[in-house]
Amino acid sequence: MMNRRRLLQSAAWSGGAIATGIGSWVIQPKWASAAGPIKVGIATDLTGPTAFSGKTNANVAKMVVKDINNAGGILSRPIQLSIADTASNESVAVANVRKLIQRDKVDIVLGGITSSMRNAIKDVIVARGKTLYIYPQQYEGRECTPYIFCTGPTPAQQCDELIPWLMKNGGKRFALPSANYIWPHITNEYVRKVIEKNGGEVIFEEYYPLDQVEYSATVNKIMTNNVDVVFNTVIPPGVGPFFKQLYEAGFGKRGGRLSCIYYDENTLKINPAYEIEGLASCLDYFRALTKDDPVSARIQAEYDKQFPGNVLFAAGSAATGMYRGLKLWEVAVKEAGKLDRDAVAGALDHAKIAEGPGGPAEMVPGQRHCKMKMYTAVAKEGNYQIVGRSEGLVDPKAC
Repeated sequence: MMNRRRLLQSAAWSGGAIATGIGSWVIQPKWASAAGPIKVGIATDLTGPTAFSGKTNANVAKMVVKDINNAGGILSRPIQLSIADTASNESVAVANVRKLIQRDKVDIVLGGITSSMRNAIKDVIVARGKTLYIYPQQYEGRECTPYIFCTGPTPAQQCDELIPWLMKNGGKRFALPSANYIWPHITNEYVRKVIEKNGGEVIFEEYYPLDQVEYSATVNKIMTNNVDVVFNTVIPPGVGPFFKQLYEAGFGKRGGRLSCIYYDENTLKINPAYEIEGLASCLDYFRALTKDDPVSARIQAEYDKQFPGNVLFAAGSAATGMYRGLKLWEVAVKEAGKLDRDAVAGALDHAKIAEGPGGPAEMVPGQRHCKMKMYTAVAKEGNYQIVGRSEGLVDPKAC
């Protein structure tokens, strides 16, 4: 016999109810006879140090799911969204993601900000949960686990574009100050190769605790060794104090160039504009693109309309990877014609979208990573200006 909870759920569904977000229900009579919702799980940091990125991820997921449902859903079925707070804490994340799999029985999970978070939750999703997982963040590459698809840029996509530009517009003497976890270590390994291949030199490469906020020794080393370019992978909370101390030491005034490949419009606000003037980044999207890209302008305007405030649509916060991941998955499910994990994964392996923030995108068959356009931008008075664009879709060189 049906218990009270299942009875209520059944009654709601027969009336065409669909969850489009936490606590949000919209009646859709046209789906009254549908098979039931397709369930999408979002695992992201709604609280904790990286909540500014996680909240953006959740907002983008709500926006894209709303668009898909308004267009008729997928396979004539609506999308039901379940959002779990990973709380910038791996142990909390594992428990909450397990609920997505076991309680909510989602058909796919998207999310995760840091690589350590991805590594913490992926086994729960893919191995134990037998569910597809899309990781949307720009990251260090090398995630080649079956059933995991990555829709953010890799070091090859960012550094092959950015490093030569930095050497022409900064200099050949690099410092690599870094947070001590997987993303900086593997990224720096690639960065060093590109620097040396192009005739540059790494003066020093150092790693610090994630919560370190005092960098006087590092700043002194940068200044006394006449470093031209600081290629930074220190993350919040340390990055703000580090950039401030570097500014106060006169690094920028003597012609030094800051660079940080995760820096987007959200992180650009951590310091006053004058402290990071000239900082260079390379990502798959910048808001400045909306001036000459109608698709990016439309997506940006829709996000700003639905989610006004300080949680900005930005590439380094995995917003573009979340958008791209959901749309590529939509294409794959439609091709597969069903939600079977192997069938959808097979279709996702070669899925393409003609439009998205920053341009079109396509999965590289056999790599489970995404080709996309890349842009180099420089911070000017608190905003970004585009100074370089890839000629086409850039290969992730992964797996």
